[in-house]
Amino acid sequence: MTDRESHDSATEEMSDEAKRRDQLLRAEGSTEADAAPRIEVTERDGVTRIDIAPDAAVRPGPGPGAEAD
Repeated sequence: MTDRESHDSATEEMSDEAKRRDQLLRAEGSTEADAAPRIEVTERDGVTRIDIAPDAAVRPGPGPGAEAD
C-alpha cells in the first residue's frame, strides 16, 4: 500500500468535521484558531439557519478600514 492509498483510506474513515480540521491545520504555521468553527447551523421545523459564529476570527463583509458600498 502506498502512502497515498494509506492516507486516502484514513481520510475516508474521518468525519466531515475531522477532515475540515485536518485540512485547516496542514498549512505551515497554522494554529488551533485556524480550525475553529466559523458558523453555527441550527435546524428547526424543516428550516436550516446558518449564522456566523459570534467569535469567528474571519467574518464576511468589508474588512477593517474598507469603505462599504
